[in-house]
Amino acid sequence: MDEVCKKLGDAFQNVASNKGAPGPDHQPIAEVRAHLGEILEELTASLTAGTYQPGDVRRVWIPKAGGGQRGLGIPNVIDRVVQEAVRLVLEPVYEPTFHASSHGFRPGRSCHTAIAEAKGYLEEGYEYVVDLDLKDFFNRVHHQRLMARLAQRVHDKPLLELIGRMLKAKVVLPEGGVVCTDEGVPQGGPLSPLLSNIVLDELDWMLAERGHRFVRYADDSNIYVRSERAGQRVMASVTRFLEGHMRLEVNQAKSAVAKPEDRHFLGFSLRHGPLEGDVEVLLSKRSKERIGARLRELTPRNWGQSFDTMLLQLNAYLLGWLGYFGVCTAGQEMGFHSLDAHIRRRLRAVLLKQWKRKRFIVRNLITLKVKPKTAWRNVFEQRKSLWALSHAPAVHQGLRNAYFAERGLMSIVGRWKLAARSVDVPRQLRLALG
Repeated sequence: MDEVCKKLGDAFQNVASNKGAPGPDHQPIAEVRAHLGEILEELTASLTAGTYQPGDVRRVWIPKAGGGQRGLGIPNVIDRVVQEAVRLVLEPVYEPTFHASSHGFRPGRSCHTAIAEAKGYLEEGYEYVVDLDLKDFFNRVHHQRLMARLAQRVHDKPLLELIGRMLKAKVVLPEGGVVCTDEGVPQGGPLSPLLSNIVLDELDWMLAERGHRFVRYADDSNIYVRSERAGQRVMASVTRFLEGHMRLEVNQAKSAVAKPEDRHFLGFSLRHGPLEGDVEVLLSKRSKERIGARLRELTPRNWGQSFDTMLLQLNAYLLGWLGYFGVCTAGQEMGFHSLDAHIRRRLRAVLLKQWKRKRFIVRNLITLKVKPKTAWRNVFEQRKSLWALSHAPAVHQGLRNAYFAERGLMSIVGRWKLAARSVDVPRQLRLALG
């Protein structure tokens, strides 16, 4: 029992570090922490006796990048602790046997190592990608097949029964209804990523046995082939395997055989660069649209707080965004320059809105060392929207790039160049692959 209690204590620390929201019982992490000793003692006793019953799971809907909504399941904090403890037990069993081309939710691997491996396949001449999209994967996992795969490696019957009860936990819908679950591993709990990898590991090894070059991150799978014709054959055979053998459904509308530069994989697209053998990592079209929408949210012209507060929030977002997309290669540099320019123009429009009347705009531009004649002419010569005026020469001259740098605005290009000197993605991949 002492070992079980210690594992639960470690699991609670991991759950608490994620700072998740309460489940259906509305009990926050802080309340569990306040009574942790007593809770862990009771939880250990119920798990040891086999009487533990998972609570319901709270369903929330979040928008998907490609449109539609994704359902997340939020268990109670105590149930998340139990799930995390099970993960800590199962991961050492399964992790060493997962395929090297699986990168999602695994120690030492990330979206960046997945992109690095995909980049390597293009460099080897595999110029077409079979982009597979599994329709509603996390909600369609077949429970009996999953439990059968777990039983091949896990011989602890009480543990298997515990996992089975977790999979069957009822779901509380946003409108208040409660539904039973006959299939799926709902996203949101600590255990579902590992279970999804256990399910899709069967796909990985099938692809490996057939000699395919592939990269998988969770339910996003890309298979790299040398020709479009070969890609169509692979698409047909893998679809038969997934739907006929694994009882999963391929989303035909979102799956395709195409050039990697025309597809969105983990936010990136890949294409051949100007030099022979060079492959560029670029922002995908969807990623460009997403950052454009987010920038509009962060820089509204009717901003009611101080301009410095806007810059602080904008910098925080850009820093995190670049932490992910900073692995883009030199081909993306002009795009980053354009993004920097677009941000500054939006900020100019915000300042113009805050300055309100045209005569105040002129006065502020003159203070910023714009010639009075130029300022008056640009502001008063014709009726202009604030967006159009933000691009006027007088506004550019007064609100120079240096003005925003002095106020503390982060430069995407500058930070990206600085990070590029110290990040070696291929080296990350070699370390991940051992």
